[in-house]
Amino acid sequence: MSSAFQTNKVALSDLLRACHEGKLQLPDFQRSWVWDEDRIKSLIASISRAFPVGALMTLETSGTVNFKPRPVEGAQEAALSVVPDELLLDGQQRMTSLYQVTLRNKVVRTITPKKKRVDRWFYIDIRKALDPETDREDAIVGMPADRILRDNFGKDIVLDLSSRNKEFDALMYPLSMVFDWNTWQMQFVGHANAKGTFNDTWPIISRFHADVIENFAKYQVPVIALDKSTSKEAVCLVFEKVNTGGKPLDAFELVTAMYAADGHELRKDWYGDGKVSAGRHGRFAAALKLADAEKGILAEVGNTDFLQVVSLFHTRERRRQAEAEGKQGKELPQVTGNRQALLGLPLEAYLKYQIHAERGFLTAAKFLHMQHIYRIYDLPYQSQIIPLAAILADVGDAWEHEAVRAKLVQWYWNGVFGELYGSAVDTRIARDFMEVPAWIRGGQPPSTVSETIFRADRLKTMRMRLSAAYKGVNALLMKEGARDFRSGQGFDHTVFFGENVDIHHIFPQAWCRSKGLKSDVFDSIINKTPLSYRTNRIIGGEAPSEYLAKLEAGNESTPPISPLNLDTYLASHLIDPSLLRTDMFDAFMADRQAKLLALIEKAMGKESYRGDVPEEGIDDERDDDGIEAEMTIAAE
Repeated sequence: MSSAFQTNKVALSDLLRACHEGKLQLPDFQRSWVWDEDRIKSLIASISRAFPVGALMTLETSGTVNFKPRPVEGAQEAALSVVPDELLLDGQQRMTSLYQVTLRNKVVRTITPKKKRVDRWFYIDIRKALDPETDREDAIVGMPADRILRDNFGKDIVLDLSSRNKEFDALMYPLSMVFDWNTWQMQFVGHANAKGTFNDTWPIISRFHADVIENFAKYQVPVIALDKSTSKEAVCLVFEKVNTGGKPLDAFELVTAMYAADGHELRKDWYGDGKVSAGRHGRFAAALKLADAEKGILAEVGNTDFLQVVSLFHTRERRRQAEAEGKQGKELPQVTGNRQALLGLPLEAYLKYQIHAERGFLTAAKFLHMQHIYRIYDLPYQSQIIPLAAILADVGDAWEHEAVRAKLVQWYWNGVFGELYGSAVDTRIARDFMEVPAWIRGGQPPSTVSETIFRADRLKTMRMRLSAAYKGVNALLMKEGARDFRSGQGFDHTVFFGENVDIHHIFPQAWCRSKGLKSDVFDSIINKTPLSYRTNRIIGGEAPSEYLAKLEAGNESTPPISPLNLDTYLASHLIDPSLLRTDMFDAFMADRQAKLLALIEKAMGKESYRGDVPEEGIDDERDDDGIEAEMTIAAE
């Protein structure tokens, strides 16, 4: 097997134009572009600072490997008829994101952390980009399709960039013109002269050009180019490694290398020695692992998750030291567990806080079990375990007191139902780590609690088993004492695993379809509840009135259930028995929505929004295949 390749640095602008013209295309088996808004912002921020964003890998066409090509999503129609010079094997999502945002000059279709499809124009906030104390990602702004940002359920206009002059006044630079500086500059000068603001703003604009725009213009991307003589076997192996099999070098690997220079084996701490010690990863995987559970609730806590908690304590200690020295405002170091902080985490800080952090994670497992969250599959947010562990490590044994635990529970469910831990969570994690313990000790409620609003209509759109809020409703029902329709047992961990409990339809899918009901309606969490496998088998696809009669009559393996007892079991799921017994679907949905909403309000400690102003975006809570099918943008 032979392979010939060379590594070159190619101007980003040239690569994007090659995408636009069809000279650089994708092999047809590449997944469609589905990057979310926060990842796009992070990518743009990195390039704006001339930071590396990784190498690309291309394959010269017309060789021994003949993949069917397709243009990058959104490329001009003419690209469809072009025979490409190269195919992009690795870097598709990065290049498509950059092409869509900077060169296509059309609104970008993307996805929010709440799985909402939205249209966005992207801007750089010039003032923030020039402020060294502002995280560059915070300077990258996504605006709706009409370029007007609204708040207070659409009543208040926060930012209006609906015309070029308004962009100039707000000093917001459109990323769609990042490679067309001269045109923008001429327009800006004309506007500033007309308004008499040129002398005040031009120094800012000049500095922005030098410090930010020039980074885009001069940006060079490393490209590993496989030539046409590369064999098919070699190409397939390379593609597999860079897309699925290969693991990128992460912060843990880099920190491990740094600590090794000081004689400390970080990898052994985490993975054990393979003989006597199982390592921290093994201890987490075994923590509160119930007999019938495949994995413990902490089994997927990663090594960088653990280092993040250590970093939060270390950076908070540095901040407190700076405060003691009289420093204020921007002089104070940031409390954070982001990648940069992990790479700067001293060995002595790791050794100081590692036991503290481990205790926090183990306590988090107990806390989650108390919320009736027993399996990783039912965990609303894996990422929320990080601040939970850090907070529990910080408050120590105080979490065992009812008043303290009540605040922790309220914070946790606000994070879940506010859907705050979906992506780009570093800032949220650090904020909660600082604010929640202070709240527990008598301070103000954290922003996760005070600023979160749950919308009543969200219940109707919770359909995906992987949705955090969907999982949250299921856990709350079990926590509040839901009892199985057949056995009447509550769902403690013994029943949960022994009876194979999961979420099932109340009005069965088959019955709903027979009545012409839409799946968008009957698949929502309003029509679902935790039930045992055997109970769901009895329910089958029959009308509720029929399967309830079966449950009451019993059979050779299940004793009869009195109507009164069965009504009690149904009520424990917030179901009105009279509506279920009469198969009144619409009335049942309205009644149970109101009851589930009250349950969520109780957990969050606040009322929900019941108004009629819709949330921005089109509901897109489906599986990844469904999203990808509609996210492929037609060539224009």
